[in-house]
Amino acid sequence: MSNVRYISNLTRETYALILAGGRGSRLHELTDWRAKPALYFGGKFRIIDFPLSNCINSGIRRVGVVTQYKSHSLIRHVMRGWGHFKKELGESVEILPASQRYSENWYQGTADAVFQNIDIIRHELPKYVMVLSGDHVYRMDYAGLLAAHAESGADMTVSCLEVPVAEAAGAFGVMEVDDDMRILGFEEKPKHPKHSPGNPEKCLASMGNYVFNTEFLFDQLKKDAQNANSDRDFGKDIIPSIIEKHKVFAYPFKSAFPNEQAYWRDVGTLDSFWQANMELLSPTPALNLYDAKWPIWTYQEQLPPAKFVFDDDDRRGMAVDSIISGGCIISGATVRRSVLFNEVRVCSYSVVEDSVVLPDVVVLRHCKIKNAIIDRGCIIPEGTVIGYNHDHDRAKGFRVSEKGITLVTRDMLGLPVGYE
Repeated sequence: MSNVRYISNLTRETYALILAGGRGSRLHELTDWRAKPALYFGGKFRIIDFPLSNCINSGIRRVGVVTQYKSHSLIRHVMRGWGHFKKELGESVEILPASQRYSENWYQGTADAVFQNIDIIRHELPKYVMVLSGDHVYRMDYAGLLAAHAESGADMTVSCLEVPVAEAAGAFGVMEVDDDMRILGFEEKPKHPKHSPGNPEKCLASMGNYVFNTEFLFDQLKKDAQNANSDRDFGKDIIPSIIEKHKVFAYPFKSAFPNEQAYWRDVGTLDSFWQANMELLSPTPALNLYDAKWPIWTYQEQLPPAKFVFDDDDRRGMAVDSIISGGCIISGATVRRSVLFNEVRVCSYSVVEDSVVLPDVVVLRHCKIKNAIIDRGCIIPEGTVIGYNHDHDRAKGFRVSEKGITLVTRDMLGLPVGYE
């Protein structure tokens, strides 16, 4: 059997479950009205588009999206952008909200979120179940992960990446492996992670992406559901309970393409969210959104082109080293090193620098904004200064991050909230 046919069979026999119910509390007010996977990224996308696109580009066409926390905008986006698949052709992207199918509780943890959808997964009759985190930005060919899982004879395979020990402490599940990448030990968010063999500065961290043989997964979830002391979590409970008696392997994260460095970002804080968006402004960014071989799909609104007007010396509509999305109007204003999402308007004599501006924002005249995140639907009053003096920003009710990024939301401006 050819390798292409072999991979094709593996992906057809796989059902992917994307866990997209997380709140993302470290993003503060940015996730007050939306789940973290629904957060905007890169000018026109939402975070959920990345694992969904990875599935489709990898040939996995049966996908469930598990939702829970403030999921309205997430569900709406998935229905609009991903609802065109044909069940009759063996492909579907389905939304699986918390619905108390097996208990009176909502989803209690990552393992419980899968357990409560066992009947839906079983109906699909997959040979493999892939469980994916829905709140990271990355490009990954899941076919390689599936092939490694099948060839190793594993019961479960954990996708992992090398991260600095200091970065992993208290943040990631960390594993110990032997020379064959079989997992010998696993700790969930340890204070003092054990380093990789031969590299005291790095450790192997779980990405929150797993592959299971289906019946093995069901057996472990049923056992876990009967354990009154369990937190119902893959990292805390399932993995540590099976590594001694079962075949559990680690799979090092690789780029979707040869000679390309693997890209993965956890945009779980205001600073990391801002930084990951800023990285896209590089002439050759680590994440190539313009690669037609691995497109990132999303809901495509029908919008007019971006527009730049006025060419007077003191009133020139211009953008430099920036991403400007559809429907934007830069009217006699200057934008530098910034990411503007759909339908942003920047009015005359204003300057926006080093900032991430989400959709439907209006910046009125004579404003100065730098090192900021402006949430969707904000109307910035004329003459407002943001990001130049942190004490002044805080006095206005804005949030300033640890690294000096100022967050502005509708609520902080006294505007009606709930605009997702």
